[in-house]
Amino acid sequence: MRVVCKTLDDTKKLAQKFASLIKNGCFVNLYGEIGAGKTAFVKLVADALDVKEKVTSPSFVILNEYHTGSIPIYHFDLYRLENEGIKTIYDELREYSEGKQVTFVEWAEFNQNEAPFKHIKINVTYADDDSRVYEFISSGEDEIVEGLK
Repeated sequence: MRVVCKTLDDTKKLAQKFASLIKNGCFVNLYGEIGAGKTAFVKLVADALDVKEKVTSPSFVILNEYHTGSIPIYHFDLYRLENEGIKTIYDELREYSEGKQVTFVEWAEFNQNEAPFKHIKINVTYADDDSRVYEFISSGEDEIVEGLK
């Protein structure tokens, strides 16, 4: 499933629709270059889920938690972890894949494809006209990806 967002308003609408589909929780792996819009998308989804805290990139802290919305959100960033560091959080990532919560993992390519059985991959890329392309790939979360159509 591929969605092109030409404006921030387009991205906001996509995030709102995605948020409406994940109210029972899901695990999301995010891929994309620096500045592609991974954290911006997480912020917009969190806003749509009524998170009251300021949502920021967890680049330096590895994990940010948000508990004021309609569902808990856990936001990981693996960019600064080396292979050994990634190995230390595998169990934690598995823990955050269970239950009624939303877990976002930025720079998921650094976790060497360690992901729960059910998850969604979102690849964020730039298009030639500076719009963003969001590609949603389901691994056991077909109803969420199908709902975006």
